[in-house]
Amino acid sequence: MAQEGSQSRLQNAIQQNLQQTLGNSKAVSTEGSSKNNELVDKVMAGPDAWLSPKGLSNSLQILLLLTVLSLAPAILLMTTCYVRIIVVFGLLKQALGAQQLPPSQVITSISLFITMFVMTPVWNRVYEDAIEPYTQEGSQMPAMEAWEKGVVPIRQFMSQQIDVANNHDDVFLFYSRYAPDSPPPKNFDEVPLQVLLPAYMLSELKTAFLMGFKIYLPFLILDIVIASVTVSMGMMMLPPAMISMPFKLLLFVLVDGWRLVVQMLLSSFGTFT
Repeated sequence: MAQEGSQSRLQNAIQQNLQQTLGNSKAVSTEGSSKNNELVDKVMAGPDAWLSPKGLSNSLQILLLLTVLSLAPAILLMTTCYVRIIVVFGLLKQALGAQQLPPSQVITSISLFITMFVMTPVWNRVYEDAIEPYTQEGSQMPAMEAWEKGVVPIRQFMSQQIDVANNHDDVFLFYSRYAPDSPPPKNFDEVPLQVLLPAYMLSELKTAFLMGFKIYLPFLILDIVIASVTVSMGMMMLPPAMISMPFKLLLFVLVDGWRLVVQMLLSSFGTFT
């Protein structure tokens, strides 16, 4: 009996503390106090109320919100030029033969900065067309309208990259699975966003690997030449990679390789209008 009495007193104390905390943080109004009481009732209702259909719906909404927030950075990066840049830099690092230099943090940082530079016009359009009108005081713009206007510049950027790379087959690939009985889309405006996103990702990977091959080829030729020289000189036990590494770095520095690679990347994205 004493234990049950202590548990009831503890529950009452918790409920009073919750009511006092929520009461102090909210404005002293009838609507605010009613919401506080409702929240306290939900918290103190116990597992039975939490697992009820209404409570479970609220729990799923919170879970969905947390999932979207955790995936937001990845979703944001996948709709930008980050994929192409990081893949090209990764292939360049392998072509040089320097597995530890530059560090991965440096490659990631420069990729992010170049991504911000390229995507700034797109994000400015999103802010001017959707975010700013939606967040203005007294705005009557619905959330769905803000979403539709905000997606337009991003769709335009992704469509432009697919069109420049001539990877329209990727769009038809996913669209044929999305709507098998529908005719092929005549333009990118008829392509749904759930089709355009994976098609854009696949297009970016193709383009990045093609650019990486162009970067890789000179270093591959240099490796073959040095390996042939070392074998002809009878230095069978000397690894060719050890000798070719200084020549690769020298060649890369003499031709100003970093500037050429970044220039190639920026030229591949074109100009967003």
